[in-house]
Amino acid sequence: MRAWTPVQRLSFRFVFILFILFILFVNNGAYPLFYFVMQFVTELMHQFIPWVGKHILKLPYEITEFTGGSGDTTYDYVVLLFITTVAATGTLIWTVVDRKNLNYPRLYYWLTVAVRFYVGIMLFNYGMVKVIKLQFPSPGISRLLTPYGESSPMGLAWTFMGFSKGYNLFMGFAEVMALLLLFRRTVTLGALICFAVTANVMAINYFFDVPVKIVSTALFLMSAFLLAPNAIKFYRLLIKGEAVALRKFNAPEIQKRWLRITKYSVKYVILFLAVIMPIFGLLQSRKMYGDAAPKSPLYGAYDVKKFIRNSKVMVMGDDDAFQWKQLRMGAVDKSSIVFMNDSVEFHTIKTDTKSKRIDINFNEDPNVTHILKYTSPNPDSLVLAGKIYKDSVRIELKKKHFILTERGFHWINEKPYNR
Repeated sequence: MRAWTPVQRLSFRFVFILFILFILFVNNGAYPLFYFVMQFVTELMHQFIPWVGKHILKLPYEITEFTGGSGDTTYDYVVLLFITTVAATGTLIWTVVDRKNLNYPRLYYWLTVAVRFYVGIMLFNYGMVKVIKLQFPSPGISRLLTPYGESSPMGLAWTFMGFSKGYNLFMGFAEVMALLLLFRRTVTLGALICFAVTANVMAINYFFDVPVKIVSTALFLMSAFLLAPNAIKFYRLLIKGEAVALRKFNAPEIQKRWLRITKYSVKYVILFLAVIMPIFGLLQSRKMYGDAAPKSPLYGAYDVKKFIRNSKVMVMGDDDAFQWKQLRMGAVDKSSIVFMNDSVEFHTIKTDTKSKRIDINFNEDPNVTHILKYTSPNPDSLVLAGKIYKDSVRIELKKKHFILTERGFHWINEKPYNR
């Protein structure tokens, strides 16, 4: 094999150390069971990184929040600074100590394996939670009633993406295609798809302030790393229109039979644990939350049209802390009440559709059950009657409708329906 240039050797040493350390310390569930392997190291980092922030970086505040999901906490940025510093120092030492090797084909191959599995499995996991529609659930009652101006940029993005099942499937299958990285013959195709997908994810994270900037940037750079050996050939193919043969990811030859068996055994055990097993877990999670979670039989948001307390029709100002303004029925066992003073009371609820009765237990007073009978004069109306504490109440409500969820899909639009 030809000798690498000094710049190539130097770059490889830095990238090798940096990527390996990133995979170790920011694994984000990519490798199965990796959390247990790194548990002790993680506990040490939770002590060391806050110390670095306080004594080395002199941060004006203490680091108390650690990685949450794939977030961008101060802790995460200091970890990134730490591994980058270690990578730069290690590159310098490696360069001084190793002056004989003119290339590193074996190390390069195994680095590509680590990167391929890291990017492939992580994007597969992200893709599956979109396909099953867990990451971006459909806008719930609370979200539908939140004014645009009160949404955070991330909340707005979640609403946009959660609205459409089709778009979730589109994004999800694109990310699931990252599994092509796990097989040498399809690495380049998989890397091309991942490069485009992670560029889009990275852009959303940056421009909608989603706290996955570090991880999405890393996935983008790792996809670019896998494409780098064919960069010039892509230029010749796409810009000059020349015929090219793309470079293959050939594995080093393993002479011993038991090592070859071990290699493939480990690979397919990882595939089973990282790809097959999580699918069953996601299918179970789908039944617990997200779009497939059970909803209240009276699902919807209801505006109060008349509130009668102890035979007296209440008007604004009578007792705004007691009088209901809106009832929000979401999950099968949870709902909330908005009062006239705009305070919100959350509670657990049990709906019996046979006896037309709901039992309410306010979170602040969970041991007291309030029983209300209900009737539905028409599909958009709900009437509740019963007792709340010692007060008899009769509440007449009207169901709200939302253009976002009821507009639907139209092939033909004579005019843009932009509201």
